[in-house]
Amino acid sequence: MSVTTTTTSPSTWLVTGASRGLGLQLVRTLLQRGHAVAATTRSTQRLAEGLADVDTTDLLPLQVDLTHEQAVADAVTTTVERFGRLDVVVNNAGYGFLGAVEETSDVEVRRMFDVQVFGAWNVLRSVLPVMRRQRTGHVVNISSVLGLTAVPGWGAYCAAKFALEGLTEALAGEVADLGITVSAVEPGYFRTGFLSESLALPATTTDGYQPIREMVEAHLAMPGTQLGDPVAGAAAVVDLVTAGGSRLRHLLGSDSYAYAGAKVEALRADVEASRPVAVTTDFPQAS
Repeated sequence: MSVTTTTTSPSTWLVTGASRGLGLQLVRTLLQRGHAVAATTRSTQRLAEGLADVDTTDLLPLQVDLTHEQAVADAVTTTVERFGRLDVVVNNAGYGFLGAVEETSDVEVRRMFDVQVFGAWNVLRSVLPVMRRQRTGHVVNISSVLGLTAVPGWGAYCAAKFALEGLTEALAGEVADLGITVSAVEPGYFRTGFLSESLALPATTTDGYQPIREMVEAHLAMPGTQLGDPVAGAAAVVDLVTAGGSRLRHLLGSDSYAYAGAKVEALRADVEASRPVAVTTDFPQAS
């Protein structure tokens, strides 16, 4: 059964990673439109500073480490106690990592997955029982176009976002009959502080990856030139929820659209090229 969840009246949102970038702008947009927002962050002070010019009467700031399952569960309980319900959750917390696969340590990879995948999973485990009881809700997982296609230097980040995409698609099927809608949002490059404030680099680098070093330098010089407008991006996320509909994936940015389109064509070519061998590996069918 296809589910359509429309949220046109003021509703309660839980947004993670809310004190920077697209998350902060999303909270601003929601408050300006009259929604109630529970916003998780590692720094409620930074969140308050980012919303200094906004009416925060309907804001519940929550300092939460998303990798701690009980802390996440407590935050969801506090949200429901404050607002009486929970209509939309946006898993937005995350950061970038730019380095060659060989250069990425075990600790760095595990931290990436702790935040981007297991942190989101902690949130889902806590909010889904609430939405099931309500028989309504909308889960929005902020992925990336690099969750659909991969480029050199972004291996750790792409791996985590690919995992989030798989989780999102499976979840959408699991809750389709429970009144819960699930969406994946795949932004391209947006003009936020992501590349200056939320980009990690490997502790050590390795000879032989000069193109990666050049890519790092290009990305560090990119802030202020990205195509994506975070105000428009945040508005698009709110609009996709308020408009309803059950489409799974939503691209943000003309660059995201171009990258995704190229991946679709490359995947189609590989699928068709594989057909002659693929059909020869089944057991012979009895005539």
